[in-house]
Amino acid sequence: MTSLLVIIVLVLLAVALWQLTKIFDLTQVGSSSDSSEVATDNDNNIQGYLMFGFLAFIYIFTIYGLFKWGNLVLHTPASAHGAEVDNLMNITWVLIFTVQAITQVLVHYFAFKYRGKQGQKALYFADNNKLEAIWSIIPAVVLAGLILYGLYAWTNIMFVDEDEDTVVIELYAQQFNWKARYSGADNVLGKANVRYIEGANAVGVDLSDPYAQDDVVVTELHIPVGKKILFKMRSQDVLHSAYMPHFRAQMNCVPGMVTQFAFEPIYTTAQYRELPFMVEKVANINALRAKKSAELVAKGETALDPYTFDYLLLCNKICGASHYNMQMKIIVDTPEDYKAWLKDKATVVNEVKAALAEPAATDAAVGSDSAAVKGDKGVAVTAMK
Repeated sequence: MTSLLVIIVLVLLAVALWQLTKIFDLTQVGSSSDSSEVATDNDNNIQGYLMFGFLAFIYIFTIYGLFKWGNLVLHTPASAHGAEVDNLMNITWVLIFTVQAITQVLVHYFAFKYRGKQGQKALYFADNNKLEAIWSIIPAVVLAGLILYGLYAWTNIMFVDEDEDTVVIELYAQQFNWKARYSGADNVLGKANVRYIEGANAVGVDLSDPYAQDDVVVTELHIPVGKKILFKMRSQDVLHSAYMPHFRAQMNCVPGMVTQFAFEPIYTTAQYRELPFMVEKVANINALRAKKSAELVAKGETALDPYTFDYLLLCNKICGASHYNMQMKIIVDTPEDYKAWLKDKATVVNEVKAALAEPAATDAAVGSDSAAVKGDKGVAVTAMK
């Protein structure tokens, strides 16, 4: 209702302004004014100087933005390949800003220099082979170099040596949560299909597959530092995207197929929390949260909890109403802590067996209770006789 009232008020304001302009035009009737709608030298001069004003606005706002929000970008990468991704991104930014600085100055300068003047005619020529070669060859060479470097970086990142000692983990996406399936001691994921999803078998593992007997499914992702992790990705319903920003990793999760991405984490969660920039960032966030908490408490509401940094797995595709909340915590452990954590986890096969055993136990208990009730009734009848 409030939105509707705001829209109505805005429409009424627009109508009122329109009527005011008509009234102003009527008041000018009989006065000497140029109604030819042909630009004069004064009009062209004003437009030319406005070009310089807009150019100044572009650069002032760009510089302000870099100082104001520059600290919000991702900082130190937490994966071995992250530095290469950041380097490619930085080269791209430098090229974009350099080209933008040159072309915008030229565009606005020439718009001023060749503004309309009384009696001046524009010089027309059909083509200029030299100019066309310059503005075609230079961008082509620069873009070709950037693309080739990008392909080289992408090939290095995506290459996984089959003989390399890697940890194989499946990331399973569904609206609106993530599950991780570990390949167990054999380091081979068992077969899986959405048709097998039932009860405790939440990711559709083929329980008859020998490789699936030691698979483990969890809702919090733990990975060991200094070890290559090969992620196999599936989606149960719609297109999702596994996005791990601090590891500079992203890959689409497509229904009906398996995609993959691999990286090596180089900082444990505890180590990344102790990096100077992260300590400062967390302190700034908690200062803001403390200020907001004071306001909430004054209103009788619950205060905000202090913020603690964690790696996150996010969905980077708009996959539905709760897309924003589709995330899973990632814990990077030392190899010893990782093995200790994984050791206590139940396999999918055992979880399914336990889930099937519960109804049987319940039925047996119900049967015992029923027999006991019948026995009691028999004793009572005998006593009455």
